[in-house]
Amino acid sequence: MNMYDYLLSYNIKPSVQRLAIMEYLYTHRTHPSIDEIYAALCKKIPTLSKTTVYNTLKLFVENGAASMLTIDEKNACFDADTSLHAHFLCRDCGKIYDFPAIDLSANIKEIQEQGFVVDDAQIFYKGICADCHSKKAN
Repeated sequence: MNMYDYLLSYNIKPSVQRLAIMEYLYTHRTHPSIDEIYAALCKKIPTLSKTTVYNTLKLFVENGAASMLTIDEKNACFDADTSLHAHFLCRDCGKIYDFPAIDLSANIKEIQEQGFVVDDAQIFYKGICADCHSKKAN
């Protein structure tokens, strides 16, 4: 995917920093935090600051190019996948997984039929992932 055109499609003026941050989000589907994104990009872009990363991610979220997850009480995480889907947070390893949210679409439609306007929906699950569960079992 061309990140330049992607940002333009969300009415975001591309810059070196914005392109790098969006590229990182799009290619690293790990739901990174601001600190993780900054640490990954600061060596390639020495002029990058955490404030720039924060402001850029805020712009992405406000314009719908990314979503912010508050599943982890300690950090906000970011996701380039803005489609309706659920997230699972492993309480052991901290990894966040994507899952389809089939019933979410029907639920949103029902809410909208009652006159409400839904502009964000998030479903979170928390527990132990399959990998951590199998390690504990062994």
